This record gives sequence, structure tokens and C-alpha cells, in this order.
Amino acid sequence: MSQRTPWEVQKSVIYALFLREVNVRFSAGKLGYFWVIFEPLMQILVFVMVKVLLFGNNSNFDYHVFITLGFIGFNIFRHVVDRSLGAFSANKGLYAYKQVKPIDALIARLLVEVLVTIVIAIIFILVGLYFDFDMNPKNLGMVIFAYLWLIIFAFSVGLLVAVISLFFESFKKVVKILLSPLMFVSAVFYSMQDLPQAVGSLLYYNPLAHFMEMIHGYYFFVLDDGFVDYQYMAIWTVIPIYLGLLLYRKLEKGIISI
Repeated sequence: MSQRTPWEVQKSVIYALFLREVNVRFSAGKLGYFWVIFEPLMQILVFVMVKVLLFGNNSNFDYHVFITLGFIGFNIFRHVVDRSLGAFSANKGLYAYKQVKPIDALIARLLVEVLVTIVIAIIFILVGLYFDFDMNPKNLGMVIFAYLWLIIFAFSVGLLVAVISLFFESFKKVVKILLSPLMFVSAVFYSMQDLPQAVGSLLYYNPLAHFMEMIHGYYFFVLDDGFVDYQYMAIWTVIPIYLGLLLYRKLEKGIISI
């Protein structure tokens, strides 16, 4: 029997950790599956109702689809970063096996979140088709690309905060506190082009707002990506993943021993 390559070993480890994470994520049985779908659905319903009741239904685009696209994007970022914070410590007992590396646990959790997001997206697409919402994107390829880029960005931030928070417990608390209010300054349920210039200039520094504008701009014909700075998004993707990998490589033994 030929010896397996390091890449084959890592794939097997990640797959095993993936199955373990799926089992933990849905450990509540049928209710576990229910809450995964119910949470984002309730978020969308609440914000759509607030918008319609306070401002009326006068948008020149389908607001149901607009806010769904935003929540799917923001939730995958929030969940990836949040679950990255405890990825290393949650799998500490497995590091006794030399094949298992801490970063494999992080990748497994990322894959679980991607799987959950795909399932939620499919359900929302079916609901949208049934209720005859605007399911005709301007550029589907770029919308998918924006989500894929957002996933990479979420992983880069997740890796960096996971390494830092393992050595500074208070940093983990700060990240968790920031994740929820971050939604309100990330163009999830509004378009940047509808905001005053002074407000838009401040929100410009939030990279998540650029991702939301990219998704919305390439989905709706009446919107565009004029606010989006792709170079800024690239910087925010490359720097965290570079620093995260650098710190991880230098501190991997410490992560295992903690």
C-alpha cells in the first residue's frame, strides 16, 4: 500500500472534523436544523416589517430580496468569525494525534458555515420563486464571486482573531461585542447611495459595507457598484490572512500546548 501524501492526510482530517462539527452544530436533532433556518428568516421578516411600517413599500427594487442578500452575506461573516474564536480550544483533545493541526479545525468550521449558508440560500430561492420575488439578478456570476470573496475575507479575519484571542482572553470578548452592532453599519438593509455623503464617508472604512454593496450592486439593475473599492477590499483580505498565517506558524506549538 502506497503511503498517503500530506495533502491526502490533511483532507481526511478536515473531513473527519467537518463531520464532527456538523454533529455538534445540529446536536439538538430536528430542532437544531429548525433554528438554523428560523433565525435568519425571523431577522429578515422583522427588518422588512419595520421598513414597510415606518417608511412604506416605496423602494425601486425588491426589498425582500435586498435584505435577504445582505443578511446571508453578513451572517456568514459573523458566524465564521464567531465560531473561529473557539475553534482551537474546542478541539484541543485531538491535537494528541500528530495528523491533526489546529488550523484544520478552523477550516472544518468554515466549511460547515458554507454548507449551512448554501442550504439557507436554496430555501430562500425556492421561497422567492414561490412568492414571485425578483429572482432575476443583473450579473449572477459576480454575485456568486462576491459571496466567495466574502467567505475568504471572513476566514482571514477569523484566523487572525482566533490566534490572538487564544492568548488574550479579553480580545475574544471584544470581538463578540462588536459583531452584533457591526450589522447596522455594514449596508445590510440599506444602500449606501441612499445615505448622506457625510455618513457614507464614515461607513466607507468598513470593508463589510463594500462587500454588501458589491452583492447588491451586481444583483439589482437599479443599483451599481460605484461605492465599492475593490483595492480596499483586497487589502482587508490579504493583510489579515497574511498576519494570521504568520502568527499561526510561529505560535502553532503554543496553540497546541495551551
